[in-house]
Amino acid sequence: MNPFSKLGLSPQVIEVLEKLGFEQPTPIQEQAIPMLLGNNPTDFIGLAQTGTGKTAAFGLPLVELIDTDNRNIQALIMAPTRELGQQTAKQLVSFASNDRKLNVECVYGGANISAQIKAMKGPVQILVATPGRLLDLMKRKAVRLDDVRYVVLDEADEMLNMGFKEDIDEILEHTPEQRVTWLFSATMPKEIRRIVKKYMEAPLEVHINAEQKTNENISHAYVVTKASNKIPALRRFLDVQPDMRGILFCRTRRETQQIADDLGDMGYSVEALHGELSQGQRDAVMKRFKTRSMQMLIATDVAARGIDVNDLTHVLHHTLPDQLESYTHRSGRTGRAGKTGISLVFINSREGRKLSELEKKIGVTFERVEVPNIDEIQDMRMERWAQQLIKTPIDERSGGIMEIVKEKFEALSKEDLMLRLISSQLEQLIGSGGHGGDLNEHPGASSRGERKAAKPNRFFINVGSMDGLDRNDILYFLSDISGVNRKYFTDLSLQKNCTFFDVDMGHVPGFETRFDGIEVDGRAIRVNKDDDDTRSEKPRGAYSKGRGGSNGGGGYSKGGSSHGDGRSSGPSQRRNSDSGASNRPRGAKDGASSRGKKKSY
Repeated sequence: MNPFSKLGLSPQVIEVLEKLGFEQPTPIQEQAIPMLLGNNPTDFIGLAQTGTGKTAAFGLPLVELIDTDNRNIQALIMAPTRELGQQTAKQLVSFASNDRKLNVECVYGGANISAQIKAMKGPVQILVATPGRLLDLMKRKAVRLDDVRYVVLDEADEMLNMGFKEDIDEILEHTPEQRVTWLFSATMPKEIRRIVKKYMEAPLEVHINAEQKTNENISHAYVVTKASNKIPALRRFLDVQPDMRGILFCRTRRETQQIADDLGDMGYSVEALHGELSQGQRDAVMKRFKTRSMQMLIATDVAARGIDVNDLTHVLHHTLPDQLESYTHRSGRTGRAGKTGISLVFINSREGRKLSELEKKIGVTFERVEVPNIDEIQDMRMERWAQQLIKTPIDERSGGIMEIVKEKFEALSKEDLMLRLISSQLEQLIGSGGHGGDLNEHPGASSRGERKAAKPNRFFINVGSMDGLDRNDILYFLSDISGVNRKYFTDLSLQKNCTFFDVDMGHVPGFETRFDGIEVDGRAIRVNKDDDDTRSEKPRGAYSKGRGGSNGGGGYSKGGSSHGDGRSSGPSQRRNSDSGASNRPRGAKDGASSRGKKKSY
């Protein structure tokens, strides 16, 4: 007997599941489906991590409960992103493949709204939608929710993180009071509890410790390297493991695109996925990724929602997310369908504390691994290069060029010519910018509590995330005041009320004196060398760069003169969540010696 038949599903649906290869229900499916199929429809909360089968947990009951004789919308599923919405709709269509009268439609931003309005004129019993596009269609009178009996909030925590709370409130106000609400989420922050209290009545709850199950298939590891060395380090991992296939998560759209462009220019098969791409571009990228036309996807957290790929070997983190819960969403993209995977984090030497917090929070142990050195990857890369050279077809035009260069090479033996050709490839392997050596950042103390020796080009400034600033805000400010190009600031570590950063050695002399007399909102900005004597308590404040007038914001001043060019990068424009980092950053985790066995990462 099929295990799904014990959950109350009909033979018609069981037949579909067998065709689709569903053999064993996941824990969330096993507990949720009987509750949602009960005789008395009830509100429901399902807490489980990404990749645990939540779509089938609510999708299969909906397929059973919908009245196909009613042509109107009876079930509304809200999803945070179009990718997740499309994926959900596709699964529901497959679940309902034995019932031709059941129609599923998916609407989302970035697509032709006229086509969506036309689609909504036909029979639609289940509507999957992103909140913004759904509101747009409702305002155009293209969607009516009068017959909705079931509302599903899928990935509810992510919808709130993306700022959809007001949209959700407005949408739910247009649904009947007698509806039931099913909420599925990976986490349960306070904002979710407010929704539960406002819109749900005595909901049944299922909590699945899915992360423990997922961790059995995922190895968690970290690399300690300077911020400026993260991409060279990533290149080495890609070089030493040509079969690696995964996602690199980045913090911002700009960072995502820049990294993808840089790696692409170096010959790596990567592409970017972020919110600034059109829907057509996003679809094309995902198609190429799923058909293995690229090795790695460079993505933001939001854009990666809904990615359904089961054979990823790696998830890599260019930076840890501000919300530690987001780490489980990222790492859950690998180690799926019974396969093993690796989640690899790139951190600098001052993020050991944050990694320790993450270990405690999700109950895993991170193993430190080393960036491969040149000797480890040289032979492999040269072997691949030689094979590619042998397989390169000879262009018929090369004969004429050969006569031109033959004279230049006459004085060289075959061995000399080959050595020069190989040397040119070795130079590419090492690269410019001094990245040919050891890229690992080694702690200078035996325990986390001991500080490393101060670096002569390491500084701190007394503003941080609690001032509502992000990395780019501070970078622009440092460059603006000092006159030093932004490219000469590296390894920037944003803390609660201060920020640490490296300055190129050529710009260190007199650097901190350039900030003398600079005030922000009436308090002094301090930039000092990073050493014990300068680590007094640092006042907080914001940097707002305005026009200097009444409409331009506070601006900043030096010696009574105001400065500003009209841009604003203060808290009025954006606020970052607290990263949880300490005011006194600790060294990175040690343990390389105690866990010293090298693995392939």
